[in-house]
Amino acid sequence: MRLIDLSVPITASPESTPELLRTEIEFSDHAAGAAQIEAMFGVGPELLRDGEGWAVDAFARLGTHNSTHIDAPYHYNSTIGGRPAETIDELPLDWFFRPGVVLDFHEREDGETIEVADLEVALERAGHRLAERDIVLIRTGRDAFYSEPDYMQRGPGVSAEATKWLYDRGVRVMGIDAWGWDRPLNLQAEEALASGEPGIFWAAHQADLPYSQIERLANLDQLPPDGFTVACFPLRLIGGSAAPARVVAILDEDDQVTQDR
Repeated sequence: MRLIDLSVPITASPESTPELLRTEIEFSDHAAGAAQIEAMFGVGPELLRDGEGWAVDAFARLGTHNSTHIDAPYHYNSTIGGRPAETIDELPLDWFFRPGVVLDFHEREDGETIEVADLEVALERAGHRLAERDIVLIRTGRDAFYSEPDYMQRGPGVSAEATKWLYDRGVRVMGIDAWGWDRPLNLQAEEALASGEPGIFWAAHQADLPYSQIERLANLDQLPPDGFTVACFPLRLIGGSAAPARVVAILDEDDQVTQDR
C-alpha cells in the first residue's frame, strides 16, 4: 500500500504571527541531555556513547488549532442540538478511520461559497456515491500558501447548508486544505457587521451539528477522487475543543491519480 501524508509540518512561527496563533518550540541537544543525565543520575558524559545524552524538544506554545487538527463539536458551541457538546476525547474512534473522497474546488476564487449544488456536481465528477461515515475532503489548493502571511484569508469555504447536507447523509468528519472550513473569517466578519444579524459569522461551524472538521490539510492533489482510506486520529486531550492529528491517506499500490490537475 501507499501512504500519503495529508498533514502540514509543525514548525516555529515567524515573529509576525499573532500571539493566539503562534507555535513555539524549544529544542534541547545531546550535550544538554548529557548534562541533564549527570544532574539527575550522577552518570557523567564519559559513561555515555560519544559523550551524548538524549535530545528532547518541548512545545513552549502549541494551540490545539495551530497545525493540522481535528475540531470537536465543543469548539463550535457549548451545546449542540440542546445537549452538551462533545469534546475531542468523547468522539468515537471509528469516525477517524474511514473511506475518503476528495471533492475538487481548487479553481474556486478566495471567498467563494461551496453550496449543496456544488457538492452534488463534485461528487458526480468524482464518481463517488456517499456512504455512511465517509470522510469528505475539500480540495482548495490553498495548502500551497500555508507559509504565507495571508494564508488565513485564502480559499473558498463551505456553507452551513452544504455542511448540513453532508451531515444528513451520514458524514461526520469533513476536512479542507485551507485555514478553516468556513469562508475566510475577515469576509464573514465584514458581512456580519454590515448586516447586524447573527448566523453569518462562522456559519458552518455554528450550524448546530455534532460533527468534526479536519482543518489545514495538505497534499490532497496527490490523491485520487476516491478508493482510499483516511486515518486521522486526534490526540486524546481530555476536555479539548480540538487536537492535532497526523492525517494519512492509505492507498493500494495500484491506485492511480486520475484527476486532471
